[in-house]
Amino acid sequence: MVMCVLDDPDQLDPVLDAWHALGVGGVTIVESSGLHRRRVQVLGARYTFGFPVLAERIQQGHYTLFTVVPDLETVRHCLRAVEQIVGDLEAPNTGILAAWELSLFKGTVHPDSTPEADA
Repeated sequence: MVMCVLDDPDQLDPVLDAWHALGVGGVTIVESSGLHRRRVQVLGARYTFGFPVLAERIQQGHYTLFTVVPDLETVRHCLRAVEQIVGDLEAPNTGILAAWELSLFKGTVHPDSTPEADA
């Protein structure tokens, strides 16, 4: 399972295109916001009068992407693709990527799966 939070919503389509080029199939996309953005939005909203760009940035959330991939190699490819677009995820205001193994999943079909393999 791969979870990626994109800080810049404008990077959504480039990341999806890059993942698609890697063979990543379905991706669940959730509009999301974090604790820091919530606190800035609540506390900072009154200070943005006259600064529409700042107000828009405070109100703008980000996207969280979820996808199931077949192996760790694909996870690493996804990470490299994201960092080629948004920059090093260790830098502020880029995003995060996390991955973990699933003990069970159902409903996802991989291109290399066959009915015999699934039995």
